[in-house]
Amino acid sequence: MNRRTVVVSGGMLDEEFTLQILKSEETEYIVAADHGLEFLYKHGIKPDYIVGDFDSTSDEIVNYYKTETKVPIRQFNPVKDASDTEIALRLCLNMGRKNIVILGGTGTRIDHVWANVQSLKIAKDAGAEACLMDAHNRIRLLDESSVIRKSEAFGPYFSVFPLDGEIIDFNIIGAKYPLQHHTLMPFDSLCVSNEWEEEEVEITFPVGNVILMETRD
Repeated sequence: MNRRTVVVSGGMLDEEFTLQILKSEETEYIVAADHGLEFLYKHGIKPDYIVGDFDSTSDEIVNYYKTETKVPIRQFNPVKDASDTEIALRLCLNMGRKNIVILGGTGTRIDHVWANVQSLKIAKDAGAEACLMDAHNRIRLLDESSVIRKSEAFGPYFSVFPLDGEIIDFNIIGAKYPLQHHTLMPFDSLCVSNEWEEEEVEITFPVGNVILMETRD
């Protein structure tokens, strides 16, 4: 089993969903990114590593981990060139982690959400699989043709968007709304909220990067 590393960031953290992921036997390693540390502290979950500038985490909690535990901590100046989530992701990659789930990477700050979506390309370029997850969404990056199965789906809907320009010869096979030899453009909403028609949906394209969002209400 390819056990996963979970990054707990400071965005939206549904309590039940987050605890289910963190306590699953599939989760091997936990990295706290700044404000995500408060969730772990509240629920008595000890992370394996802590990173961040801690501008949104109470001094009491940070000092607890510094003085009462042996958890490695990397603290950064708030004036830095990357978000806490990206720093945590790069840490995971440097440790050779290949299966990474980011919790708390979505929420009310759309600028942070979009930065986190774009950071999935960092993992892909490093040969790792990373995704953003919350109680309603799983967001991944595809850089090659893929099959997504209804039995393994996160929710009943899926949407696709090009990350870095138009995608030529884009195809969706086995879905309620199929496509053939389409040019997927970065500024339209054609591929929002599709559904499975068959057990397997095949998404094919010769080159590029496509964001796949599996969603549920």
